[in-house]
Amino acid sequence: MKSPLLSLPGAVPAEGRDEGVAAHYGDLFREQRALADGNGFVDLSHRGIVTVTGEDRLSWLHLLLTQHVSDLAPHRATEALILSANGHIEHAMYLVDDGATVWMHVEPDSQDALIAYLESMKFFYRVEVADRTGDIALVHLPAGSIAEAPDGATVRETPQGRDLFLPRADLEAFAAAHGPAAGILAYEALRVEGHRPRVGFETDHRTIPHELGWIGTAVHLQKGCYRGQETVARVHNLGKPPRRLVFLHLDGSEVHLPGHGTPVRLAADGGEGRQLGFVTTSARHHELGPIALALVKRNVPVDAELLAGDTAAAQEPVVEP
Repeated sequence: MKSPLLSLPGAVPAEGRDEGVAAHYGDLFREQRALADGNGFVDLSHRGIVTVTGEDRLSWLHLLLTQHVSDLAPHRATEALILSANGHIEHAMYLVDDGATVWMHVEPDSQDALIAYLESMKFFYRVEVADRTGDIALVHLPAGSIAEAPDGATVRETPQGRDLFLPRADLEAFAAAHGPAAGILAYEALRVEGHRPRVGFETDHRTIPHELGWIGTAVHLQKGCYRGQETVARVHNLGKPPRRLVFLHLDGSEVHLPGHGTPVRLAADGGEGRQLGFVTTSARHHELGPIALALVKRNVPVDAELLAGDTAAAQEPVVEP
């Protein structure tokens, strides 16, 4: 879904998974600094919006999600996953309940698959699931922003800022009142700095929550049964995940950033060494320079110098081995 804010001055369209919104508006680092200082907003109107209504909504979702939501207080933000039967991550949802409706945003174009699964699990529960992507747009106000949410907007407040669920028809008026706009590249750079994983970037077909540090934030270890729980419990109680998320400081002399999927190897083994992982997201940060997240084998030494493709990289553990 193409955002009307692509008509703002300087807007350069994003590509790939974030197609439909602006990559930037002409000055990537200025946009990052504005967000870091609590100014401006990010257009995330390409993300999927799903709602669940009905008196059983929280108890029903509690049975399906990795998060404890049966007693979720109104206006309290949380996040949750849906796993496969083998414990692999399929969906990540960012939720808030307003007292009558659970609002969630999900990865672009993933809402149809999510809704299909939720519909298949309704049985006799008094719930209604709806795709609201066509009429509701998501925007993000950074932490520290003093901007007021428009009347009628549902707000999901987190340490990183506030996610606003706005009528899509109000998006241009919101932008005029709450600018300057920052592009998705600025938002992603701050996400990488914050070590926050994203489905489809930090995940592949076999990723389990322990590898990305989602235990405790999106996965509640003391709740009842859900699909994939056996894998979660077994790895938590009896073993270690096969891979771990790391944060990379990349060599700043390189012109090009290593893209998603770029092999990660030990620097001591050179460019022909055995692949030990892959880059998941890379970004240019306004203070840290080129940075990335990567998923590597658990037994890679935490002090080892790495190569991301041909780029030298120093690692910081996100998930401990």
